[in-house]
Amino acid sequence: MLELRPSEERGHNSLAWLDTHFTFSFDQYYDPRHMQFRSLRVINEDIVAPGKGFGMHPHQDMEILTWMLAGSIQHRDSVGNTGILRPGELQHMSAGTGIMHSEMNPSKTEPAHLLQIWILPEQRGLKPEYEQLPFSDADLRNSFCLVAGKKAPLTIHQDANLYIGRFDRAVEKKHRLEAGRHAWVQVARGTMRVNGKELKAGDGAAISDEPEIRAEAVAPSEVLLFDLA
Repeated sequence: MLELRPSEERGHNSLAWLDTHFTFSFDQYYDPRHMQFRSLRVINEDIVAPGKGFGMHPHQDMEILTWMLAGSIQHRDSVGNTGILRPGELQHMSAGTGIMHSEMNPSKTEPAHLLQIWILPEQRGLKPEYEQLPFSDADLRNSFCLVAGKKAPLTIHQDANLYIGRFDRAVEKKHRLEAGRHAWVQVARGTMRVNGKELKAGDGAAISDEPEIRAEAVAPSEVLLFDLA
C-alpha cells in the first residue's frame, strides 16, 4: 500500500528570512492526520535567506539529519562542534540529553536550501553526538546509497536506514523491504514513479505491506528513501 503526501498539501510558513514546507506537524503547523510515520517525525524543506538562520536553540532526545540541496549552512553547538554543510553533505546530530545549536547561512548572496529530518531515538538520554560526511555524485548516481543507519557511514540511534540516490531519466532501481518493515520516499528534485505512482519534487509517500520499492526516474531526480521498522 502506498499513501501519497503531495507537496502542495504540506504545511507552509513564509517569513522574511525563511520559507518552510512541513511534511509532518511541526511548531505552529498542526495536522492530526500527519504527525509522523513510524519513527520518522519531521521532514522540513527549508530555504534560508542569505546571512540569516536559526540562532542558538535547544534540542533533546532526537536524531537530527540535515541534507543540503543548495547553498551552505554553518553549524555551531554548545559542545564545541562547528562545520559548514554544503550540497552532497549529510549531517547527523544526536541531541540526546540536551544540546544547543545554531544553523546560519554564511553566504551574503545565495539562499540555502536543505531538508531537515528528525527521527525518534530508540532510547532517551543518549550522549550528544555530531557527525558530518560528504557523499560524491558517484556514490549516489543511479543507486540507493546507504548514508545513515545503525551500520552506515552516519549514525541513527533507531532501527532506521536512510538511502539517497540521484537518478538519470528512465533509470529504474528496486529496494527490497523485509517482512514487517515500512518505507517513506521523499522526492527532493525531479519526478519519480514509485510502485506505479508518480511523485514530483516535494512529494512524499508512505509505503507498507509491500515486498519491494520500484522506483523509476521520469526526469533526472534526487530521492531520499527511509527503510523503517
